[in-house]
Order: sequence, then C-alpha cells, then structure tokens
Amino acid sequence: MSAGSILRALDPLDYEAVAIGIAPDGAWFLQDVDPDRLRIIEGIVPSVEPIGQQVVLSADPTTRSNDLGRIDVVFPVLHGPWGEDGTIQGLLEMSGIPYVGSGVMASAVAMDKATMKAIFAAAGLAVGPYAVITDRQWRADRPAALGRARAVGFPMFVKPARAGSSQGITKVHSDDALEAAIEAARIHDPRVVVEASVEGVREIECGVIEDESGVPKASRCAEIIVGGDHEFYDFEAKYLDDSTDLVVPAALDESIEAEVQRQACLAFEALGCEGLARVDFFVGPSGAVIINEVNTMPGFTPISMFPRMWEASGLAYEDLVSHLIRDAQRRGTGLR
Repeated sequence: MSAGSILRALDPLDYEAVAIGIAPDGAWFLQDVDPDRLRIIEGIVPSVEPIGQQVVLSADPTTRSNDLGRIDVVFPVLHGPWGEDGTIQGLLEMSGIPYVGSGVMASAVAMDKATMKAIFAAAGLAVGPYAVITDRQWRADRPAALGRARAVGFPMFVKPARAGSSQGITKVHSDDALEAAIEAARIHDPRVVVEASVEGVREIECGVIEDESGVPKASRCAEIIVGGDHEFYDFEAKYLDDSTDLVVPAALDESIEAEVQRQACLAFEALGCEGLARVDFFVGPSGAVIINEVNTMPGFTPISMFPRMWEASGLAYEDLVSHLIRDAQRRGTGLR
C-alpha cells in the first residue's frame, strides 16, 4: 500500500520506476508499475502474486544492473522483518546500490525494541518500565520469565521485539492473560518485550528527515486518538477502518512541541538513523515526554502520519518522496 502511494507520486518525466514485489514465500518478482493495484479493495489488503519475471539482486557491486538496467537508487518500501531490520539494507550495501533510509546498524537497532530502549536511556531520553524475555529464558525457566514480566505492572503491552505494523501486540490487564499474550507475540518473534502501559497520556508522533547537508530536522507533530473498539493503535485501526482520529498538526503548546521535536532529532542521532524516521512519544498531562519507539521506514499510505506531518510542515507528498530519493543518492553506500 505504501509502495502504491509512492509510485503514484513519482513523476514519469523525472523517474523511470521499476516495481519489484516480494511474494509471501519470499521470492522477488517484477511487477506492473500500477499503483491502483496496490490499494485496499473492500477490506482486502493487496499482496504480490508469485507470477511473472523473477528477480534476483546481485551482490556484485561492480554491475548494479541486475538484468533490469542500471539501478540508481532503491526505495525499500518495506515494513517489518527483512525490510526494515537491516537485512535488505545489507544486501543493497553489498550490491553498491544507494537506498532510501537508514543503514544496517540503525535499521537493526530500531527494529529491536529492547536494544532501542537501552540506547534511548543511554542518550538521556525517558523510557517507560519494560522487561525483555528471550527465547532461551522462556524455554529454560518460564516461571522466572513470567515473574519479571509481572514486575512491570498491569496493564501492560506484550510485543514481539522485532515486528512491524502492530502485529502480535496484546494489551494485558491481568495475570491470567499474560502467558497467552507472550505466546501470541512469540508467533512473530521469539524475543518478546513487555512494556508498562502509560495511562492517561497522549500519543504524539514526529517525523524526521535530513536536510541537504545531512542535518536532522523535525516536522510538526501529530496526535493519534484511538476510537471505536480499539484499545490501542493496532493493525486494524491503522489500515482497515476509520475509527481513529489522526490530528495533524497536534494541538500542543509551542514549548511542548519544540521539546518533542528536539527529542525526535536526538533519538534519530542516538540510533544513527539516516534519511527518514517517525519517532513516537507519550506526552503526559504535565507535559512530560516519554519516548516509545522509532520507525525507520514509516507508513507511506495517504493516511499515514509521516507524510501528513511533513505536508503540515510545508513539504508536499511528491516533494517529500523526491527529497528522500535525492538524499539517498547524495549519501551513497559504504561507511559514512
């Protein structure tokens, strides 16, 4: 869905787009450059059919052709494992092809909520109480793992440490639902993070991009107000219904918005991000700011917060896409 929106934004007079889709089994196929095929239709999320010309990306940095003609830059519009976690970024580095967004290290760290929180804390950013349950801990001593999870306090969120789009997340209110929530998260990732639910706060987001000199700059902030039957901003609330209000720009005091923007850029720098990121926060009634997470390839659908925040900041969707492509070309590959 994000890829369809970006394809629609690319002016064919400026860009020759090549669409590569990844089928559910992981195979790559050349796709028709038709953004309308990548929309939700009657609640059905689009997917890639395993048909047509199969594509293999060469790890030979001396060619950069890969049977598709010369590739100038890749926009890896992928969320979650194998797309946002440093793996495809590593493949593109080996291929010598510039790409939009963060490199291997920042992508991997931002994908792992446990490691990410530790770096935030080291950078002086406020994080909420949390615990980590590894696969080894869960298999070796489940009672001890459950005890560390309970110590976080109810209500809590149980999450896969390295998943995207709110997959596998459960809000847990009591002990009798805890073990099942951990098992549900483990379907997506054997490494699980348990976070204390920060009650009575506002969910605030901020976008970060780099300017022409590589200096991070922050967008206007936005607020998520979850409605309907959703307890939190889950997959259905994000993509499949309209019960959630996305307020852009958020109604924040100027000083609080400035502090969120400052912390967003600090988090971006702390993780070593590049290109773009969406930084998510909780803001309490007193104005206290708690960082939640960083997404290094945020949603790019028409309703997604990241492009909407930049539009509210004066950067239109088409110009944002072009800026990110130019930024990737400027940065290139290799150590930087």
